[in-house]
This record gives sequence, C-alpha cells and structure tokens, in this order.
Amino acid sequence: MYKFLPLVKYLFAILVFSPFFAQAQLNGSYVIEGKIADDRGSGLPGASIQIKGTSFGTTTDSIGHFSLTTNTKFPYKLVIRLIGYQPQEFEVKSSNSKLAIQLYTQSLLVNEVVVSASRQQEKLLRSPVTIEKLDIRALKETPSSTFYDALGNLKGVQMTTAGLTFKVFNTRGFNVPNNFRFMQLVDGVDNQAATLGVPLGNAIGPTELDISSVEVTPGASSALYGMNAINGMSNLTTKNPFTYQGVSVYQKIAFNHFDGNGSSPKPITETAIRYAQSYAPWFAWKINFSYMEGTDWYADNRSDFNPQTKANPDFPQLSGANNIANDGWNKYGDNSNIQIIDKDGRAYNVRRTGYWEKDLAGDYKVRNTKVDGSLNFRLPHKLELSYAYRYGLMDGFFQRGNRIGLRNVIVQNHKIELVHPDFTLRSYVSIENTGDSYNMNPLADNLEKSFKTDKKWQADYTAALNAALTNSSDLVAAHQAARAAADQGRFTPGTAAFDAQLAKIKSVNDWDIYPTSKNPENTTGGAALLQMSRFYHTEGTWNLRKYVHFMDVLVGADYRTYEIIPDGNNFVDFSQPLDKRSQPGGKHIWYGKYGGFVQGAKTFFNDALKVTASLRYDKNEQFEGKINPRIAAVYSIKDKHNFRLSWQNGFRFPSLFEAYSFVNNGQVRRVGGLAFIEEGLGYFKNSYLTSSVDAFGVAVNKTINAEHISKDAAAAKNASVLKIANLDPIVPEEIHSFEGGYKAVLFNNKLFIDVDGYYSTYKHFIGQVEAVVPTSGNVNNPDASVLNQMLDKSLQSRYRVWTNSKSTVNNYGFAVAVTYDIYKSFTVSANANYNKLGQDKTKDDALIPGFNTPDWFANVSFGNRNVLPNLGFNVVWHWQNTFYWQNLFGNGDVPAYSTVDAQVTYRVPKIKTAFKLGASNLFNSSYFQYVGGPTIRGLYYFSITFDDVFKKKG
Repeated sequence: MYKFLPLVKYLFAILVFSPFFAQAQLNGSYVIEGKIADDRGSGLPGASIQIKGTSFGTTTDSIGHFSLTTNTKFPYKLVIRLIGYQPQEFEVKSSNSKLAIQLYTQSLLVNEVVVSASRQQEKLLRSPVTIEKLDIRALKETPSSTFYDALGNLKGVQMTTAGLTFKVFNTRGFNVPNNFRFMQLVDGVDNQAATLGVPLGNAIGPTELDISSVEVTPGASSALYGMNAINGMSNLTTKNPFTYQGVSVYQKIAFNHFDGNGSSPKPITETAIRYAQSYAPWFAWKINFSYMEGTDWYADNRSDFNPQTKANPDFPQLSGANNIANDGWNKYGDNSNIQIIDKDGRAYNVRRTGYWEKDLAGDYKVRNTKVDGSLNFRLPHKLELSYAYRYGLMDGFFQRGNRIGLRNVIVQNHKIELVHPDFTLRSYVSIENTGDSYNMNPLADNLEKSFKTDKKWQADYTAALNAALTNSSDLVAAHQAARAAADQGRFTPGTAAFDAQLAKIKSVNDWDIYPTSKNPENTTGGAALLQMSRFYHTEGTWNLRKYVHFMDVLVGADYRTYEIIPDGNNFVDFSQPLDKRSQPGGKHIWYGKYGGFVQGAKTFFNDALKVTASLRYDKNEQFEGKINPRIAAVYSIKDKHNFRLSWQNGFRFPSLFEAYSFVNNGQVRRVGGLAFIEEGLGYFKNSYLTSSVDAFGVAVNKTINAEHISKDAAAAKNASVLKIANLDPIVPEEIHSFEGGYKAVLFNNKLFIDVDGYYSTYKHFIGQVEAVVPTSGNVNNPDASVLNQMLDKSLQSRYRVWTNSKSTVNNYGFAVAVTYDIYKSFTVSANANYNKLGQDKTKDDALIPGFNTPDWFANVSFGNRNVLPNLGFNVVWHWQNTFYWQNLFGNGDVPAYSTVDAQVTYRVPKIKTAFKLGASNLFNSSYFQYVGGPTIRGLYYFSITFDDVFKKKG
C-alpha cells in the first residue's frame, strides 16, 4: 500500500488547495429565484434548472421554488428538465425579478438521457444497446420496500433476494446469488467486496434520500467496462450537492414474518438523514447517514437432496422421515455418505444428523449502517473536483457453495474525481473486512465432530445397529436406535453447552478438521470467515471532440490491482510449503490488470443512422491479453422509430476467489484454478469426479446386498462407475453476443415501446467441479487399493476446483416493454421477458454452468402520481414461471410465483413532507428464488420523508 502514498499525497494537495485556485469565482456572485409549475399552476418538485453551457444548477423544492447562486454574465439561458414534461429553455437578462416558468406534459421517455451505454451522454431512444433507467421520480414512487428493489421490475432484470440487506441483480441467464458476471457501480465506483467475490447490493450504496437515478445495461458490457461486466452492469448515481441542497430526513417502520404459525410479526426500522450545502459557487458538500435493522428472512427448507431412491434404493422402508441419509436443503453437517455394514452383511449409506440453519443463525437479526459524504469544488475551465468517502457496515446472509452468515462486514471507499465536459479522471480504493462472519457448513460439521469424529460415530452407529437387529427390531427402528446411540452427548440446540460451542467454533479461523497422525482426534476446526482486502483502481476517459471533428471519439484507460492479506484459511501465502499454508499472514497476494479502449461514433444520412464501434484491450498478470470489440448501429425515422443492432464479445478474468482460494470447507478443499496452486495435490489429472465416487459407493452397496460378495469384489465389479475428472487450469471466460432492438414513441408521445432480442455464446464458462484424489495410486490405472480408497473418506482428498466448462454454451431471449399514458396522469406499464438455454451440450461435462433463470417473467404496473391533489398511488404485479436451479450448493425446482406490490403517497407541500403507505408482496404469498435461499413473504411499511431544500444566499 505504501507505494501509493506519493499519489495520495499529490491528490490530497490538490484537494486542499483547490479552493484557493477557485477564489476568483466569488467575485460578482448573485442569486436568481423563481418557480417551476405545470400547466395547472401547481408547483413541480424535483425539476432541474441548469445554466446552459455551465456546471451551475439546482433543483426545485417540494412546492416548485428554486434559487441559484452564480456569477455567470448576462444574458444566458436556463435549461429546465423534469421527467414527464417537455424541456424548456428560458433566457435570463437580469436578476431583478423572480422567474415563473411553466412546463407541459410529455411522454415519460422522449428526451431521457443516459450515460452508461456508451460512457457519454446520449438520448435513451438512440442508445446503441439495450439500457433501462429509473429516474428520481420513479424511484420515489416505487411500491417496493426500497428503491433498490424497484430495479427488479425493469425489463430484462432478474432480482435475487439473499436477504433484507443483500440483493443481487442479473440479466440474461446464468444467475447465482454471488454474481461475478454483473458489475454494480455507485457513482462510477465498483461496489464489490473483493474477497467475498460479490457486489454487496446496496449495503454500502446510496440512501433513499441521496439516490438520483439508476441505469442498467443488460448483456455484455465488457467492451467498455472490462472485467465483471460480461452479463451486464448497473450504475447508481447520487445527488450532486451543488444541485440538491438542504436537510432531508426519512423514517420507515415496517413489519415482516406474517407467517401464520403463531409467531408475532417482526419490526423493521430504517432512518436516513441527508444534509447538503453550498457556501459559494465553487464549494459544496454533503453527508448521508442511514441505519436499518430487522429480522431477516428464514432459510428453512426441509426438502431432501439425497432421497432414499438415490442413497439406499434397496431399502424402500428407509424413505421420507426415515431416510438415514437425509441431506436437507438448509441442514448442514450432513455432507458425506458414511458406509455402514451390519452383522448380516447389508450395506447402507448413512449421514450424520447435522444442524438446521435456524439453529445456527439464531434470531436472524440483521442491521445495516451507511455513512457517506463528499466535498465538491468547482474550478475554472468547467472543472469539478471532488473527494467522496463511503462506509458500510452490514449483517446478512448470502450463498455461494455454502450459506454464509455475514456479521459486522465493513467495506469502505475513498474516491477522488476530476470531471470536465470532455474528460473524467477517477481514482479510488476499496477496503474490505468481513468482521465476525462465518460459514454454515464447517460450523455444523465441526459441531458434529467436536463431540465425536466420523470414525467414532461410525463405529458407535454400527454397534448399536447390530445390537438392535439382534433384539429383532425392525429395520427402521434399528436405525433410529443406532442414530440415538451414536448421537449420545451431541450438542443440543437451545442449551448453554450448544451456545458456548457454537461461539467457540465461530471464533476460530481454521476450517481444517482433518485428523492427523499426531492428533487423530483433532477437533479444533472453526468456521470464521475472516477476509481482508483492498483494491486500488484508477481510470480516465477523454472525449476528443476538440481535436477530431469528423466523428465522435472517446478513449479511456484503467488500472486495478487487488491486495489480499492472507488469513491462512480462505487465502494463504503460496510461497509457503503445503503444511505451512494454514498460518495467517505472510506474503500478500497481488492480482492486477490494466486495459484501455477507443470508441468512435459517426452519423450518416442527416443523422438518421448512427454507427458506434469500440475496441478494448485488457491484460491480467496471470493471463494473456484479450481484445474486446463492439459494433452497433441505430437507425431513426423521424425521431420516433429507432432500430438498433449490435455485436460484441467480452472476456471475464477469474475473480480473486476463483483464482486464488485455498480453503478446507467440510473436508472439501475449495481451490482456485491457477496452475501453481495444484502443484503437489494432483486434482487436475489424478482424480475422479465426486459425483461418480458417490455413485460408486451406492453401486458397491447394491452389489453387496444383492450378491452377498465381499466389499473388494463388489468394488472391482463396479469400477467402471468411476469417472476420471481430467481437469485443466482456469482460463478467462468468453462471450459473443448479438443483439437487436426497437424503440418508438407513438400516438402524440403517449405510447412508448421498447423491444430487444439477443443470442449469446459462452466459451470456457467458469464454474466449479468436485473431484476426489486418492491418498496413493493413480486413477488412470486403478488397483484394488485405489478402489478401496474411494469407499473411505479418510483415505481421500476431496477438492472443489474452479475451472472451465469444456462445452460451448449458448442462450437467447427477448423482452418487450410498453408504457402508455392512458388518461391524464394515469400510466400503465408492462414488460414480458423470455430467456432460454440453447441446445444442451454439457451432457458429458462435469461442470454444469447453471442457467438458473425462468423462461418467462413479467411485470405490470399501474399508477397515477396525482390521482387527487398531492395524492398518488402505484401498483406492480410480478410473475415468473417454474425453473430448474443448478449449482454446487444443490439442484432443484424453484416453483412459479407471483406478487403484488402497492403504495399510496400523500404529499403536504406546506411542511415539505410526504407520507407513504405500502406493501411488498401485498397478499403475503410464500416463495423462494433459489435452492437453499430464504423463504420470502409479505413486508408492510409506512414512511415519512421530510425534504427541506434551502440555500445560503450571497
């Protein structure tokens, strides 16, 4: 980190002394005031007023008034904009009189401007690729419980709820709760926790009071934004303190867990405060604070991953509640089959009892504290310099291969940014500390093993089973007696001993529970998820309009490096020998990349055709450089009909966890896919697929039971069941994507239509494969010893390896959105979305990418922000069909569901306050969005927002 100090000192000096450079701007400042109203004379809140050609601007308050301090020379023009109204330009010749400006109703999206599609301003209608936008008014009027949830109602966007504090976007398939493929930005800053390998939703993002707009670009965006934007990207923009000033306060009270099972609903509270002020035309600042707490959704699905038909097909009586190999969706510590052979030579697959998530997670209480602020300086030559700080502390739950309990996770951002109409220079650092987090699986596994090892439990179970069978018990009763005997002394949920042991294991940052020759009864394994990292990022873009006149040219470059502090568990010092790597500290891991792009845009045929092409190059220190091209064309007819077509490819370099992880989790070591990590371990070329090893165990038992032969003979007879993994080191993931679309504004700007379709092909899809390496011997020429090792976990090393699919995967789909102003201020909107996995070419591929997306999902909304004076409402219906979920946590069906969100808002302009009553999932239907995820029900809320806009004058 110290190598960055000279740069930090330089930027800090600029920050400190820039006010003195701008002092000249103070001379001759004055204030202009006025009111913006609609065609009925009612004041319009939230309208933006900007002096044309300058950076001076403001917004109207809750009754339509504004004041603007400037030193711009007369005459000049004010540009007034508000979504849903025609923009106006108004000439100001002096400051002697108050201004009264009227706006007229217009279609919601005719003049909407977006930035994310091409990294520069352009009309949404003429965007070269699909892009969705929610402006400040739409975000305020959403019936969802938070503005962030409203993004799930956009065309093409799939929202995955991991919990109250943690929600993840996805577009166009291949969804997972920790989505590596979708980039989330907040004011241009990547909103990810590097070692967790996932954007933290809005846990460190803007507050309800500071959000200005959100843009979402579905589909590959890596041609402009680089790694982690292969499925799409979003950019949350906050309010500039020069434009949005004053004190705002927000208070929400909500209730969830209306479960109908006798338990009382649980309260949720959220408080937010924003204060922004400008003291002169050259200096403004803002600060935001918010705090939320509540009871998270429970993950308590009792479905079974390992039914009797799969585990013990020879014994139909051991099914349902009597399944001795039960592997519950939200039960952990029941990971691996233990082979039991009774006195009569019958073989069974049995699993340890395990613990339900609700017993491990406690009361599911979560909180989220957010603090952020900025200092903004307007300098000569249209420059604006800013320093921004963002802090987020969160609790919550999320899921990758296992369920993770997040506790006291802290992520901080420091950003310095210099902005000009022609260029942007931005540098930031993100600091992550996972605090007191823990992994559910090793927590349950070590709870089980801390009272009795697998070997001891297996012996006790076998002895008790044989004793029960000798006493003529039936098979079900005998196994129940055997489990009770083997579990004697087990830590029981609800007891002081259980709570003490739980706390002890959560505090230990070493998940390794393998007994060793020196310590065969090793029970020291923990479950703490202690990860600390920083990443440093610098980027810049430059529009060459002053130097290139025949076309619009934009160039950009960026550099990023990750710094990981080894914890000896998830990330280790790879310079150490294998037996020393579990020690925390050591040599830090650095993982860097750089890239740059050039984009050109030119119009033809009197601006009817706009062609945009870009070329990007990225180089990662572990991989060869990659080139990402994109070309797009938009053809417009009379500014109403807009047709677009694009092609692009993109690459995704493996994330930190995919590249460098080295963690033992429930006797399965998760390992990054880089080649040097595998040295001395053998999982690339000397391993079997874990799925085939498990199937081999079932087949051997079946043969023993049917033919009454020895275990060795049964193993030899079923050797062909074992499948060699044959894995390779990881390489970057690649996508080729074709997209077409159409946007139109019809019927006197009352009807807006947006249609898009895509076809994408993925190569080298990154995922995980589970493999088993024998302690000795070679799987390519297995002898009896190797086969025997595949029946005994203590003689195996199990790995979950990040690698690439050997198959090419394609998917395709389309989406249609319609917005219609049906009568006065009544608006109805609807979108339908179709996504489909192409021909299944992964039949013989151990890595299953997991499309994890419903074929169909749809949203319909109906609302009126002024159904009566100062009274508005909005209702949204969401539906999606059943789909099959696949990942290494487990596979299963996610049933279809539909929900209704609704809200009513009443504004009181005199006291600058709005009251909002609403519900997310109004009818309290019960659903879950992914296998292992929480069950979600209704959430009902009431909020009060006080928005007092004022300025110091003079």
